[in-house]
Amino acid sequence: MQKSIPLPAGYRSADVLAFHSRDPEGVAEQVAPARIRKGVMIGAVPVLLDIALSQHAALCTVDADGALTSADVGQVDDALLNILALRIDPAPFLAAVAHDPLLGPVVRRQQGLRIVQSATIFEALTWAIIGQQINLTFAIALRRTFILQAGRQHSSGLWCYPEAADVARLDAETLTTRKFSRSKAETLLRLAQLVDSGALALERRHDAGQVAAALLAVKGIGPWTVNYALLRGYGYPDCSLHGDAAIRAALQHLLGEEAKPDMARTEALLANYAPHRTMAAAHLWASLHPPASE
Repeated sequence: MQKSIPLPAGYRSADVLAFHSRDPEGVAEQVAPARIRKGVMIGAVPVLLDIALSQHAALCTVDADGALTSADVGQVDDALLNILALRIDPAPFLAAVAHDPLLGPVVRRQQGLRIVQSATIFEALTWAIIGQQINLTFAIALRRTFILQAGRQHSSGLWCYPEAADVARLDAETLTTRKFSRSKAETLLRLAQLVDSGALALERRHDAGQVAAALLAVKGIGPWTVNYALLRGYGYPDCSLHGDAAIRAALQHLLGEEAKPDMARTEALLANYAPHRTMAAAHLWASLHPPASE
């Protein structure tokens, strides 16, 4: 099955390629210039998404090791939007902040910035749990282990990021004997079991507040994990990430102040950008890593 997805003018493919190439060993993702190969489990079927990027379109080949239902095909389409950073249209935010004294100059330096997402909500959530409170290199290594323990290989040889049912079959020792902390292992299994049983639905039809409340009710999941999932998994356009330390650091720099604003003040500052606070957060993050030419 092939799909051609139009890409908007000024599409920053380098951002998309960089996000999906974080694992140098390429267990579930293989990234080359203008190409992404991503393995993901969908409806218990190993699926390879092979995406070739050109200036105006992404040619997506879907290679499934089994039959996909119409619902599964919908999940494939959803994953492609996420992978290609096409879920949130940045244009309304750009128009809203064109003359904003704080973010206007930042946005003009970062034209075309989009929010790249994980292929599925479950992937975003599990990656947030895995990566919390450890350095990125170690987090990527744990994620690789997680995929190898819970995922399955596509017929091409590429591993597929697991679904909840795959993870729910594991026991804690499978992960703790491979450098996962007990708390991370138990939280991952608890989440997977809730999703697999249907007790927790990972759907976008609920508003961000309802989703956040449901996720926070899961033992081991805190505000940082929820905020990451809302951004990188659900793709809600108006998430206030006032608790994120990097957001506060970016505001400190832009405001020229000696200390980071506290969470209450950060929340008030971000409120000025509703209903586009997710894009505001993306630009604040990017402002901490300006292009080398600046």
